Amino acid sequence: MAIPMMIGMIIQTLYFLVDLYFVGNLGGNALAGLSLAGNAMFLIFALTQILNVGTTALISHAAGRKDAKDANAVFNQSMMLASLMALVVIFLGYLGSDTYLTSISTDLATIEAGQRYLHWFLPGMALQFPLVAVSAALRGAGIVKPTMLIQTLSIIVNIILSPILIIGWGTDFPMGIAGAGLASTISVVVAVVMLCVYFVKAEKFVTFKVSLWRVDSAIIKRLLGIGLPAGGEFFLMFAYMGLIYWLIQHFGPEAQAGFGLGSRIMQSLFLPAMAIAFAAPAVAGQNFGAKQFDRVRETFFWSALMTCSLMAMLSVVCFFIPELLVQGFTDDQNVILVAATFLQIICINFIPTGIVFTCSGLFQSLGNTLPSLYSTTLRIILFVLPALLLSQMDGFNLTQLWYLSASTVVVQAVISFMLLRREFRYRLPKSEPIDERLVILK
Repeated sequence: MAIPMMIGMIIQTLYFLVDLYFVGNLGGNALAGLSLAGNAMFLIFALTQILNVGTTALISHAAGRKDAKDANAVFNQSMMLASLMALVVIFLGYLGSDTYLTSISTDLATIEAGQRYLHWFLPGMALQFPLVAVSAALRGAGIVKPTMLIQTLSIIVNIILSPILIIGWGTDFPMGIAGAGLASTISVVVAVVMLCVYFVKAEKFVTFKVSLWRVDSAIIKRLLGIGLPAGGEFFLMFAYMGLIYWLIQHFGPEAQAGFGLGSRIMQSLFLPAMAIAFAAPAVAGQNFGAKQFDRVRETFFWSALMTCSLMAMLSVVCFFIPELLVQGFTDDQNVILVAATFLQIICINFIPTGIVFTCSGLFQSLGNTLPSLYSTTLRIILFVLPALLLSQMDGFNLTQLWYLSASTVVVQAVISFMLLRREFRYRLPKSEPIDERLVILK
């Protein structure tokens, strides 16, 4: 399951880099505006994660039990919620985007660039909800290749459209940073259409049934019980990133652009490792539903080993050649310095982040995402209080924030692992020895 997802995420990494390249050539303010507006995606991720995690977990459990009726009920309630949340995002996004941007930046050119990007990308953000609901249903049923192929095609569309719309290749009508937002929206529309066509024609385990879109409070409660804590994690990350942008605004738009560039590259590097962690919930969830508890433990061991191995290799790259990772995206030496320093320091937490990813996936498979929220909350608290204190002291600088952030992830990894061991003790009883004669007789 991880290999197709990894291919899709590598293609997505390429899209991130292409987007950064063309926007970076527009100047530091455009790059900073993209970074500030892009942080709003964490808020969208928080909301989509509610559906993503809840739908995947419940449908994987139903698949393990061979319970198609429950899987269909869960999927259609998820689609109903996705449609409502998409409408809310469109309304609140256009209403509140200006307030959000002005709250974390004082540079007018940066704010204007962020506004142009968001206003064109908001429809794409809203369409993330039905896209995630369908993808989660397929992943819960153990199907990832079609999703990967469709995601790859949509990202290729985005890559092709980016230079055309941003700098006007072949059209002589450059839209600037607004073109980046429009290119992303068009690619999401393409992905939604293709995925829905595939789902209607090919998927049999779960199907669209409008008659099941009536509110079912019991199923919604199950979805939210698993999904809300996971969504809460991404909301905390949205607040965490927003706090950093707020803390460093006094260092100028170059600092915000450098942090945004470094963060985007870091997120891009994480994607292949995240593919393994994202595959784990469906595999472990189906085995949990089928009461194959030893396989749940094995899923954790192998996903942790593979994820952390990839993270170790990425740590070496970021520590020794961070400048090479950022030089192609901007000519501003101040932005390059901030981004390279960020990557060189923050790579300390790459292996612990791999542990956090894996533990989070296993919490999802067990149907209890609260421990993951607890560890993230502790990490944010450990970061926020010292960061606010440091910002009031003489000699406050950016590297202090990066070291503080890296150290809090190490603590989060330890807490997540301890909480997962506790969940395993409570939810995964030791398997009884199997009498092969009884199996043969049966």
